[in-house]
Amino acid sequence: MAIPISYSWRNLVERKTTTVMTALGIGLTVAVLLAAMAMAEGLRASLNASGHPLHVLVMRKGGTAELTSIVTRTAFQDMKLKPGVARTSSGEPMASLELVTVVILESPDRPAGININLRGLTRIGFEMRPDVRIIAGRMFEVGKRELVVGQGIESRYPEARLGGKLRFGRGEWRVVGVVDAGGGAANSEIFADLNQLSSDQNRDDALSSVLLRATDEASLHTLIADLENDRRLNATAMTEKSYYAAQTSSAQPIRFLGMSISLIMAIGSSFAAMNTMYAAVARRGAEIGTLRVLGFSRIGILTSFLVESLLLAGVGGVLGILLVLPLNGITTGFGNMTTFSETSFQFQVTPALMLAGMVFSLTMGAMGGLFPAGSAARKEILDALRGA
Repeated sequence: MAIPISYSWRNLVERKTTTVMTALGIGLTVAVLLAAMAMAEGLRASLNASGHPLHVLVMRKGGTAELTSIVTRTAFQDMKLKPGVARTSSGEPMASLELVTVVILESPDRPAGININLRGLTRIGFEMRPDVRIIAGRMFEVGKRELVVGQGIESRYPEARLGGKLRFGRGEWRVVGVVDAGGGAANSEIFADLNQLSSDQNRDDALSSVLLRATDEASLHTLIADLENDRRLNATAMTEKSYYAAQTSSAQPIRFLGMSISLIMAIGSSFAAMNTMYAAVARRGAEIGTLRVLGFSRIGILTSFLVESLLLAGVGGVLGILLVLPLNGITTGFGNMTTFSETSFQFQVTPALMLAGMVFSLTMGAMGGLFPAGSAARKEILDALRGA
């Protein structure tokens, strides 16, 4: 005969203090795990949202990051005339020569400053990024020390807000616009006029990369092969999507650290749940004996105590989710080891993560409740009635 779930729930309600303390411990464990996974998920989503499926990124041979690559203007002239490069309605090749460097920005929580990507490009470079749109201010003017910043930068660094001024290179630069890249990596960058920036940085003929758009998917890989096989260019070519996908490895340390801490906390939380349930078994010996006399089986009693532990863990799981939900959508940043600069992204507490948190919580409950439940089921009727 099965014992009603209401019986297990009533016993939890009667032990309010121990129930709340144990559930809170489980909830904090779940919250730590979900916070780390929400960070990793946000970074992964940001990088996956970056790049155009027909874009080819060209860097120096063997290059893995734009910051450390060098491409000359002469090589660019050869690249943009390659077969398979798409053209605008006016017949201009959809090819963007770009310079990537870094500036150091300070914020209240990082007074020492952090590296931020500064990208120099031309009008065509912006046109090739349809997902990047100006949401405040205006576009920088050619030949002027003007900047357009990503939304993730503008929201976290006071000096990079609209109307602000940054000093680097040979002079002072004014922030004249803010762009939104729909969650993509461009939200973590600052944009400037290519020629003005290259002049200020003394890199007139030592640029970083070239972005090309293929005419269609069929010509995409042919164009990549053509670029890499041309010995004059000494270039590495890859899809823009694959370049950003390779950077998702930056999320692995966050995930690993969060899971390691959560595992240690989970062991403690499981022991706390186990102690709570062992105390319940010891206190309710006569009650267990009465249940056996009434005809409830050992399996029924084991199941009842295990369900009680799972209910306790379920409450903890819900608490953990509620604790981490306020993080959803908050913008933060993480040092990207590929680009040597910070990538801005938003915490993403997805339904899948919440489900994983509940499964993790219930696993802790099962681990903490199994042995006490077995102890309750093994009690002999007379020993239980005597409280032994």
